[in-house]
Amino acid sequence: MSSLAKQLTQPLNKTTKRDLMPELKRRRKMVLQNRLVILTIITALIVWAWHGTGFSLSFIYTGAANMTAFIFTELLPPDFSAAGRYIQPALQTLYMSFVGMIFAVVFSLVLGFMAAKNTSFHPVLAFSSRAFIAFLRAIPAIIWGMTLVVAFGIGSLAGTLALGLSGIGVLGKAFADVLEEIDSAQVEAVKATGASWFQTMGQGVWPQFKTGFVAWSLYKMDLNIREAAVLGLIGAGGIGYTLQGNINLFQYKQASVGIIMIFVLILSVEFTTAKIREKLL
Repeated sequence: MSSLAKQLTQPLNKTTKRDLMPELKRRRKMVLQNRLVILTIITALIVWAWHGTGFSLSFIYTGAANMTAFIFTELLPPDFSAAGRYIQPALQTLYMSFVGMIFAVVFSLVLGFMAAKNTSFHPVLAFSSRAFIAFLRAIPAIIWGMTLVVAFGIGSLAGTLALGLSGIGVLGKAFADVLEEIDSAQVEAVKATGASWFQTMGQGVWPQFKTGFVAWSLYKMDLNIREAAVLGLIGAGGIGYTLQGNINLFQYKQASVGIIMIFVLILSVEFTTAKIREKLL
């Protein structure tokens, strides 16, 4: 505690109060100046970014009017006669998302334990694992998809691998961060009994890590559904591929059925993962 704070917590006589007032005013002025500097920097960043993007409220108004006209004249009402053609791609999206999640969870679990400073075998290994995870995370799923479509051809295999690789970047970092935040006292207590590394992980680390592991893994499944729909647009399989076909042929009312099915898929997965989370945690 600072000397000023100690003095302020003690009963003050009139002389002491008079002596402390200049210091108090000086500190209040300093805090105000700091806030003004931060506010000025934030304002400057907003103006800079606003100018750099050419953002204009008038564009929003005209764009919203065009979008409304497009929705009510081209997209609506949905042509549900196309629903049958979306069922198989929707299931394929679900399969891709699930397999991509399993792929990501398995490899992220290993890399996450190696990347966390308190569970890794060596600091160099921890740094290398962190760097590898960061590299995978730096490449968006759609870029992975474009690369893998070239390597493996059009289809769900490229999409599944793209979801898995991008998922390692997300889950690997999340798992490592969760592991580094666990209570080290419990881990040390298990180590004190002479437990091996695997016993320490199982008895001291896993009980604390389980909640974050389940929550992040299920969140990736939810995220995969959305990414899989986008990956389909570049030929990586799933519902996005069928959606792209309708858009290219200007069949927007049929495309709106695909959008509705993606929405239903996301809602279904979110509901299911929430129930699974309730049962496991």
